[in-house]
Amino acid sequence: MKKLLLLSAFILFSSSWATAQSTQEPPSGMSEIQAYSIFYENYKNESYEGALQFGRWIWKGMPETIEGYPKFDLKRNLRRLITIYSKLGENATDPAVAEAYADTALTIFDKVSEKYGSDLDAYQWSVRKGRFYETHADNIEDASAKAAAEYKKAFEQKPEEFTKMGDGYYVQSMLQNLIAQDKKDEALAIIEKAEPHAPEKLQNYFSNARNKLFDSPDERIAFLEGELADDPENEELLKQLQDIYESQDMVAKLTEINKKLYEINPNYENSLALGESAQSDARYSEAIEYFKEALDKAENADQKAAIALNISSAYLNSDQLQSARQYARTALEHDSDWGKPYINIADAYSQAVNQCTSNRKLEVEDRVVYWLVLDYLNKAKSVDSSVSSEANNKINAYAPVTPTTEQQFFKNWKEGQQISVDASLNSCYGWIGESTTVRR
Repeated sequence: MKKLLLLSAFILFSSSWATAQSTQEPPSGMSEIQAYSIFYENYKNESYEGALQFGRWIWKGMPETIEGYPKFDLKRNLRRLITIYSKLGENATDPAVAEAYADTALTIFDKVSEKYGSDLDAYQWSVRKGRFYETHADNIEDASAKAAAEYKKAFEQKPEEFTKMGDGYYVQSMLQNLIAQDKKDEALAIIEKAEPHAPEKLQNYFSNARNKLFDSPDERIAFLEGELADDPENEELLKQLQDIYESQDMVAKLTEINKKLYEINPNYENSLALGESAQSDARYSEAIEYFKEALDKAENADQKAAIALNISSAYLNSDQLQSARQYARTALEHDSDWGKPYINIADAYSQAVNQCTSNRKLEVEDRVVYWLVLDYLNKAKSVDSSVSSEANNKINAYAPVTPTTEQQFFKNWKEGQQISVDASLNSCYGWIGESTTVRR
């Protein structure tokens, strides 16, 4: 009833239209070709009120042909009339008139669908109608839901094309409405189908949308595990579970997923993930194995530096100090301005003192090694301010155990003198092969 009243108001809006609306013939006794010519010229010039005055009879009478103009295409001109009503509705200042324009345009949409049916490009028609609903959301009841329904029709026909259209805008618009309607399963099914085709911005939206759709991590895990049961080698599902297992500190589950991904595709990312899992579980030999694989597959210097340091740390935790130093140096080859590898070398040398003195007292020669440790810690913070706090803490710990002034006197060491840290100091330090400086 409301729409009928609004349409009545619209009919009375212009006296020049009142006559035109009562007939299926061109206005003012014109021939069809005369009225069409004026209609089309006004349409081309975006004079939409004039175009409507001379073209409304087209959708009322639905002429298939116009005598004297063989190029006339009814379907194309009905689309033009939809555009005209849409533009006039957008520019209308009276909400009642704007709603009447939108309502008439939707009537033409229905007429086109009824008349042409299977001859329409159903995909494009659904996209067109969905856009119309969005454009006139203020003047159409439940416009957002209706737009989402049209977009869903388009998505089901061409999921890849629709997902990429508008850089993901239309899929996002559709999902926002489904989420607002609490249609969780429907939204999740669309995300799963669209994800392989989604641009990066849309991928980020999918991640946020999932968080809104699930009340808890357990609920999301249950959903993903259920999906995976039907498609156990789906890498995208496995990666989603990998992320949530990691965020929830589910170590055993994470390791299981990492192994599955590695079995499917032993690439850089999956080799690295297995290495990280093994390292976090103190399985250092296994971690080193997978980290070395990842290092071989890494493509840039940053990746190589980070993995080499992981290997160095795993060797440190295994008390394999020479190898720990070797891979710290490898990390520096790829990033000489990173302080962490220098700290790893310092740690390797401090652990060397612990190894060499495990069954005896700390001698002055052992204390010399701590000067070398301090050298590396100072180097670390000089090249990389982000490690200054860590380096300073270690400096404060090791400085008190370096040779005292008295010990230096009895050794006849002079300030600034170079001392080799190698087998000449103690056979236990033969592998180090570096030198440091006497200091007060």
